[in-house]
Amino acid sequence: MSAVFPFDDAAQLAAQLLARRWLPRSHPLVRRALIDTDVWADLGKRLAAVGLKVVDNLYADHISLAMLRPAEVAVFGETGLAANNNLDLPRDGVALLIVLWSLIVLPKRQRQVARAEAKDEGEGQAEFFATDKPLPTAASVSPTLSYRSLLADFGNQLGKKMRLDSNLKLLERNGFIVRRGEDIAEGPLLDLLLDYDTLAPRILDGALADVLARSTDPLAGPAVLVMTAKMRQPEEQGEITD
Repeated sequence: MSAVFPFDDAAQLAAQLLARRWLPRSHPLVRRALIDTDVWADLGKRLAAVGLKVVDNLYADHISLAMLRPAEVAVFGETGLAANNNLDLPRDGVALLIVLWSLIVLPKRQRQVARAEAKDEGEGQAEFFATDKPLPTAASVSPTLSYRSLLADFGNQLGKKMRLDSNLKLLERNGFIVRRGEDIAEGPLLDLLLDYDTLAPRILDGALADVLARSTDPLAGPAVLVMTAKMRQPEEQGEITD
């Protein structure tokens, strides 16, 4: 007979994540798992048994689930893995997702890191032993985008108003964004399911960064411009030195 696992905290958390797709880090079960290594390890084992893993990110306010690589191959096959997404997003929908991620997550990360570093400098200079300090929450520093600015700046490239509106609804339904009237805000999955370490350098060091920096959104455009300048500064200094 197969082993029967007790319906403990790890099992409850796994069930909640399966049912809801994501949970806030402030949820009691999530908070318990994040500080209790045994609960976290048990959660990982339960999920791995069905081909899943927890997606967690210190810079995000939620956790979610994703498939392990062997499960992806078994479920989607090689053809599915070669596709640009498994959410049935159209090509212009994926392009919109990348634009929104760039204009929301990149500035948010910059603010989180800057505030954490400032706090360390202000409070930690006299400390002999460094202590971990929590990052600012995503909700407190994540910018919102103006829908009108998005339409004016990228509408022509992203299928104009009808296609843009349709794809925004798809992204909202899948948890990537939240609509607040005329504003577009970060959804639970925007900073979880897209790999920052892979995507950020490609955007900031590519032609897309120059396009994004010209955004008329009063917050996102200048923030991307600053991050692009910082990334390219070492290269420019190297060229001068050579």
